[in-house]
This record gives sequence, C-alpha cells and structure tokens, in this order.
Amino acid sequence: MEMKQIRMGIAGAGTWGQTHASIYAEHVCACPVAICDSREKRAREIADKYGVEKVYTDYHSLASDPDVDAVAIVTPDFAHADIAVAMANAGKDILIEKPLATTREDIERICKAVRENKVRCMVDLHNRWNPPFNTAKQEVESGKLGTPYTGYIRHSDVKWVATDMLSWASRSSILWFLGSHSLDTLRWIFGDEVKRVYAVKRKGILEEMGVDTDDIYLTTIEFAHGGIAHMENGWITPNGNTNVNDYKFSVLCTRGMINMDLSSHNLIQEVTEENTSTPDILVSNRVFDRCKGLSYESIRDFIDRLVDGREFRVSMEDARRTAIAILAIMESAEKGMPVDVNYD
Repeated sequence: MEMKQIRMGIAGAGTWGQTHASIYAEHVCACPVAICDSREKRAREIADKYGVEKVYTDYHSLASDPDVDAVAIVTPDFAHADIAVAMANAGKDILIEKPLATTREDIERICKAVRENKVRCMVDLHNRWNPPFNTAKQEVESGKLGTPYTGYIRHSDVKWVATDMLSWASRSSILWFLGSHSLDTLRWIFGDEVKRVYAVKRKGILEEMGVDTDDIYLTTIEFAHGGIAHMENGWITPNGNTNVNDYKFSVLCTRGMINMDLSSHNLIQEVTEENTSTPDILVSNRVFDRCKGLSYESIRDFIDRLVDGREFRVSMEDARRTAIAILAIMESAEKGMPVDVNYD
C-alpha cells in the first residue's frame, strides 16, 4: 500500500524555515515542494539544500500553487494573519508557528477563514511534546496526584535572543515568543481555562541596548475551577547563563507535586577554557544529523495527523484561547489591574 505524501509549502526562509524543510525532506510521508520568502537568495539556498523545486517571493503565488497540499507559516509572529487567510482561502491545510496571531482581529480572521474553507490548522505550541511535561501531564491525568492546585513556570531567554538572534524583537514581545508556550503548558497541565490574569512588566534594560521591547512579565493566573499559577517570562537573563533558556516548572496538586529544572539539569555539561554550558538535549538537538528535539516532533506530528486524519494534539481553539489570554495579560500589565479573560 502506497503511503500518502503531503506536499508541503513553506512561508518564511529563516532558521526555522530551514528546519521545516529539513524535517519534511526526511519524513516518509512528506515532501517540501515550495518555499516562499521576500529574500529570494535565502529561499533559494534552502531550496537547493533540501531539493525544493519551487521558490516564490510572493505568498499569493505559493497559495495558488496546485501542487502544494499544506503550508507551514514560519514568519515573525506579527506577520501570520494575511498569509494564513490566503492559504485557507486557497484550500491549504496550515501549520502556524506560535502564536496563532498577535491581535484579536487577526486571531478571529484566521479562525474564520479556516472554518469557512474547511481546512485544518495547527499552531506549533510544541511544549506538549516535551518529554518531562508530557510525563507530568500523564501523571496528573492518572489522578494519583489529585487535582492541580498551584503552579509556577519560568520560561525566559538570555539577552542575546532579543539583541542578536531576532531582528524583529522590537516588534514582538517575550509573551508571544515564550509566554505562549508557558500559558499553553499551564492550560494543558491544569486541564482548565484561564479566568482572570494580573500582570506587571518592566522595561529599560533591552531599551538601553537598542531593542524597544519589554524586558519581563510576571503574571498571576486564576483558572476557572480554582487553580492558581505564576508565570514568569523575560529575555534579560544574563548571556553567561549555561543555557539560552532559563526554564523551571512546578505543579502542586492536592495529593502530590511535580518539580522540573529543564535548563540547568545535571545530565550533560560542557566545560572549555572560556565557559561552561549546558548543551541542549531536549529542544532542538540532533542525533546522527537528524532533527530529534521536542520542537521538531510537533512538526512531524502535523504531517502524521494530516496522513491519518486524527485530531491535532493542539487544536485551533487551544491556540485561540492561549493567544486571547496573552492579550489579557498584556492589557493587565498596561492597566496595572486584574483583567477577566473574554473568549467570546
């Protein structure tokens, strides 16, 4: 029996666009057939490396290509909506790198286009594929720990991410870049929806370094069924941190608890004459030159679900609610008061 082949288009030729091309090229049920970016030279470099036949500089051309079954949108977060709507209107299934979108209007535009065109859409909130968190979810769901009562998550980056890695950091927020993962994780582990948020933020460190964006958010989250959590997201961790991430998590349940240290673990450490580092063995690591980290498994899973027809592990409604709750956190930080989350 011949396996179904998903012919993938990629919108965005940055580092993560190359990652998508690599994964589709090695997946037995996928094939990267087109890549689009306004920087034609960069798109062509990726195309040549992974055997992608077509290169476009206008996403409308990608949308109108009949040889493309589905499209991965791998652009900066504020540039998702127009591309997603165009792909949905063209009948393409869509994988969107987190978040779904960064304004309420764009969130609803994408959801409307997906529903009306009866296409499938998944947002790459890949922390659900993170082995420690996936294990925690299984343990909580087993019931032996009782009901989640309080939680804490810190998911922060070193300054280099905002100052050097992302050319568009000043047009985004740490809440979109990492907070969307944090909030989706809390919603998933608690099995509940965010009811009310209260956030404070600080700005100044990155601004002095030439990046006009907020440094850090501290957020208190109340869930609909009584659980509470604290969420910390910043990209001002010192560059000398042993890992680009500063990642901690705990959940206290009524009969037990789980604690995690995901970025300063003792599994592996590398020491040179210059510094000490904690190599990434979970997120974006490679084994025998193949993508093996959790942030790759979600991309593979998108293809698997298109092939077998089963529901995505992150639904569009999951992504919508996470993005709307992030907008409420931003509103709370601006107003300096709690904000109820309105999903309607």
